[in-house]
Amino acid sequence: MAIPQAESHRARARPPVVRRVRLRQLLRVTSIAGGIQFGWALQLSLLTPYVQELGIPHAWASVIWLCGPLSGLVVQPLVGHMSDRCTSRFGRRRPFIFTGASLICFSVLIIGHSADIGWLLGDRGNTRPRAIGVFVFGFWILDVANNMTQGPCRALLADLTGKDHRRTRVANAYFSLFMAVGNILGFATGAFSKWFKVFPFTVTSACNVDCANLKSAFYLDIVFMVITAYLSITAAQESPLCLSDRSTPIAEDVSGQSSHAQEAFLWELFGTFRYFPWPVWTILLVTALNWIGWFPFLLFDTDWMGREIYGGKPNEGQNYNIGVRTGAFALMLNSVFLGVTSLFMERLCRKWGAGFIWGISNILMALCFLAMLITSYVANHIGYLGHDLPPHGIVIAAIVIFAVLGVPLAITYSVPYALISSRIEPLGLGQGLSMGVLNLAIVIPQVIVSLGSGPWDQLFGGGNSPAFAIGGLAAFAGGLVAILGIPRSGAQKPMALP
Repeated sequence: MAIPQAESHRARARPPVVRRVRLRQLLRVTSIAGGIQFGWALQLSLLTPYVQELGIPHAWASVIWLCGPLSGLVVQPLVGHMSDRCTSRFGRRRPFIFTGASLICFSVLIIGHSADIGWLLGDRGNTRPRAIGVFVFGFWILDVANNMTQGPCRALLADLTGKDHRRTRVANAYFSLFMAVGNILGFATGAFSKWFKVFPFTVTSACNVDCANLKSAFYLDIVFMVITAYLSITAAQESPLCLSDRSTPIAEDVSGQSSHAQEAFLWELFGTFRYFPWPVWTILLVTALNWIGWFPFLLFDTDWMGREIYGGKPNEGQNYNIGVRTGAFALMLNSVFLGVTSLFMERLCRKWGAGFIWGISNILMALCFLAMLITSYVANHIGYLGHDLPPHGIVIAAIVIFAVLGVPLAITYSVPYALISSRIEPLGLGQGLSMGVLNLAIVIPQVIVSLGSGPWDQLFGGGNSPAFAIGGLAAFAGGLVAILGIPRSGAQKPMALP
């Protein structure tokens, strides 16, 4: 008996899930998020200060981060497309996860040794252009590797959970939980200032104590990445995709008429937007506004602590370095809040609806950014900046703000992925490209922030507050859109995506 065309397209879009995957297996599969996020934590807490110590001005520090969104714009949709159609005997997603994990280990070795390599190539004195070049090369490879790994990881979770939307939310909550674990360990590693004593060989003529701490932290990152990648890859148990299943349609409209088969890459991915119903557009809009808010914080969190709370500057005294380590400690607490929130994610979404929870978290994020602006204003008018360490009250206020931001961050790392996974499924997109669609709404705002935040901050005196002000406004707008535009169906129908 012939199978209707629309139904056969859906069947080919993802291999059927034969049995329900155990939660314990999902837990192991998601463990790689801890390894990825360990490196991200080091990257977010230490690398913006480090590039300024290498000699890159604050106004241009954000441009270094441009690779992340650019590689995400190209690499993640490409990898998602390729993994949807991969016929390797090891499965569709695992070859990409393994390759990405290997590149992460390679790139952090380059970043950690950039000062030493620059010295060997002829760097002397305070200006180190060769070290900067090596650092940028390694940094861009790291961002490509991160995007190569994270997309297939998310798609693998969607493959394993199938159409069980509750289990999809649980899997994404596990992913968020391991991101919290990786963050806690990574930020704790970044906050510790004595790694050079544990690994004394890291101190060299080109690499001072701060550089040696960075290098040592990346050694630990490699160990953690290898362990978690092994746990995840061995637990996945993917079935190879048959050659006949590679012709997955790009999209299918609501009337059931499938689009012409075509090779899906960036330009075709944009072409699928015309098939999106309004709920999908709402998710993408909230995601874009959300990341206009998050990216300035992720770029300048520890730099803000070092400059605007401790009143220091890179390579000028110890106040800045103390502030950076304090910021890393505060981000560790942020990750504790992130992990605890992840444990309650499924219950909150089932009771209130994911759209409502997402919206409230955005408004909470906007309030935290407002609190950061107020704290900066108070610190600037007390009169200690440039003369003394900050009062305990100012430091405690900054640490509390960082910690509370872990709550909306947990929701950002979980809810949008669960929402888009089920909303895109009826369109016939593979889960790899589903993650690529959401990723476009993440990386395009990041490109804007990377290009604009440094010069924008410089226009208002060189601090980080102007970028945080824009981020707070975007987060507040995203919260309103999420509350008003995403139905709260999850509170009444637990099996439907909230």
